[in-house]
Amino acid sequence: MNWENIAGQENLKKLLRESIAENRVSHAQLFLGKEGYGTFPMVLAYAKEIFNQENQHAASKVEHLNHLDLHFSFPVFTDNKNSLSKNKFEDFREMIMASPYSSYDDWTAFLESENKQLFISADEIDDQNQKFALKSFEGGTKILIVWRADKMNVAAANKFLKFLEEPPAKTLILLTAETADDILPTILSRTQIVEVPRITDEDLEGYLKKNTSASQEKVREIVHEAQGDLNDALRILNSGHKSDEFEKLFIQWVRDAFMVKKKPQFLRSIILWAREIAGWNREKQKNFLNYCSEIFRLALLQNYQSENLVYKKIDADGFNWAGFSKFISGANIESILEEINTADLHLTRNGNPKIVWTDLGIKLSRYIHKSS
Repeated sequence: MNWENIAGQENLKKLLRESIAENRVSHAQLFLGKEGYGTFPMVLAYAKEIFNQENQHAASKVEHLNHLDLHFSFPVFTDNKNSLSKNKFEDFREMIMASPYSSYDDWTAFLESENKQLFISADEIDDQNQKFALKSFEGGTKILIVWRADKMNVAAANKFLKFLEEPPAKTLILLTAETADDILPTILSRTQIVEVPRITDEDLEGYLKKNTSASQEKVREIVHEAQGDLNDALRILNSGHKSDEFEKLFIQWVRDAFMVKKKPQFLRSIILWAREIAGWNREKQKNFLNYCSEIFRLALLQNYQSENLVYKKIDADGFNWAGFSKFISGANIESILEEINTADLHLTRNGNPKIVWTDLGIKLSRYIHKSS
């Protein structure tokens, strides 16, 4: 991964390159930011630059993730009483080579492990300790990249803390995570935090124009919806028929929610709606939740006469966008979005999708009639 292949983030690139040139590289750094912001590509480019200072020929191996002094830890599930990253490295490498911006959800989908818990185990930390006890193959720096360090279990985090406190000589530890919420404070205190911000709309628009064939109008719509996340932007771009499917099911949900107050028989329709969505894979379900959140936000903007910010409206199947928007206000938007976020959390934690979607479907009928 080269610096120039990373979308935007010019200030951070400059800062990291200067730290290498001025020999100010901290031995343990935590990169915080969504995968779609370029967190992992940034770490790979950083590692490549460090190796490049020591041996230009060895550095090219980083691009293919086969440098002998570059090691990776990442969440995996237990397989045959074993939970070591090295057993899934070829899968991880294949995913990252296809897209360095790949997310945790992409990884679970890639492994077809949506009903299994992925984590970084204490055995994994022991395995890395053994690797780093050996001398460097190239005679220079050894680098450990921990992808999604927030997925360490407690036993792993405690062992990793000891590794941080007494790392072998010429060892560099680079961690990535979306947030620091699930990382031990003692680990945070021993790492240099590097905040990876969202990609600016200008940089995201430029990247999409350069790397896709989407029309200018479509690119602008995607940029507004993606909110600086390249993963989301590409997912929206490639969703195609999924957007039509999401739109149809959103319309059905809203109409049933309006009707169930006067005609309880529409409750059955909501239950059938929930069963249909529950049959999807988890990633698609979570994408639909994101879609619903965004439509409700746009409806709120429409209601508050900020139409210049409404980049997308629903007008299919005779749906009355203006009429619907009048029901979305400050009185209910917070409750609606909170319920959607709660549903997302339950799905992430492997909650029963039929129950999650039925509960969410019914609750909208309560909130949507709430007077502003």
